Amino acid sequence: MRNKSLDTLEIPLIQGGMGVGISLSKLAGAVMREGGMGVISAAHPGYRKPDFWQNSKACNVEAIIEEVKKAKVLSKGKGLCAVNVMVASRDYETYVKACVEAGADAIISGAGLPLHLPEIVKDADILLAPIVSSGKAASLILRSWKRHSNRIPDFIVIEGALAGGHLGFKKEEVLNESYASLDDILKDVLALLPPYEEEAARKIPVFVAGGIYTKEDIKHYQSMGAYGVQMGTRFIATTECDADERYKQMFVNAKKEDIAIVKSPAGLPGRAIMTPFMKEHENKRAIPTHCIGCMLPCKIDSTPYCISEALIHAVKGEVEEGLVFAGANAYRIDKIVTVHELIHELFGE
Repeated sequence: MRNKSLDTLEIPLIQGGMGVGISLSKLAGAVMREGGMGVISAAHPGYRKPDFWQNSKACNVEAIIEEVKKAKVLSKGKGLCAVNVMVASRDYETYVKACVEAGADAIISGAGLPLHLPEIVKDADILLAPIVSSGKAASLILRSWKRHSNRIPDFIVIEGALAGGHLGFKKEEVLNESYASLDDILKDVLALLPPYEEEAARKIPVFVAGGIYTKEDIKHYQSMGAYGVQMGTRFIATTECDADERYKQMFVNAKKEDIAIVKSPAGLPGRAIMTPFMKEHENKRAIPTHCIGCMLPCKIDSTPYCISEALIHAVKGEVEEGLVFAGANAYRIDKIVTVHELIHELFGE
């Protein structure tokens, strides 16, 4: 019997899970304290530990447990704490089990189809949500979870083509503005849900992500039937974000033309602010100095660069040498604010 519920949320907001030290306990706890869902990323939360490059999996497991517990202390009993776990991670099952051990309230899972997520958590009291980028993906997950685990998602996150980081689209689809919009994907996903909701005698709340920037954006998608929104990029430019200040200033200073679609070693296109490192290696390999085998699709002999090294450089403030993922609207950010100020702007009267 699962006791966790979205009823704990005071505002219909998920702070997006941003990997390698962008969203850890400080940011997640601040969002939770405002009544939202704070999210810790399972993508190398242990990068600061001294033996990370020698023992990354153990460091990450330890950090997932530590960060969830710290976020819950910071939240003062409010909101929900989720962990974002990428299907493309080589240690996916290990990190999912660490979320359960940590007492996380929810697991949000994308960068691939989380078809076996319910089987891994079994009967644990934890909410499960897939990230999808199409009605087709949502349909496959709904059918698979129902057939193999007799379970339906506790909520669903739809991520559109304007999101930052890894995208669930081909590069040509992202660049083609006439391709399925977030509005269209939301309609497709909502149309799938009634038979599952009727059988389960409960709703499946849907959150939308990718390009959400203003209060008006939130109201628009709620008027279409979305329960709420997931927002990542705007929370980078907050005082509580766990990244280095130089990383945050990349967003304050970014212009629209600085944001581009990049090639990721994860085998997916990604959206990022172009740094000197990324410009230099658009068509030239950066041979990795480490390899911890973290991403299933990544091959050391052909990867364009080590994504772990690039992301760690950036989050530590060495932005010229790193990778800075960002949503399409990152250029609209012009200052650093507190989480409280941002949420009041988005949800206040």
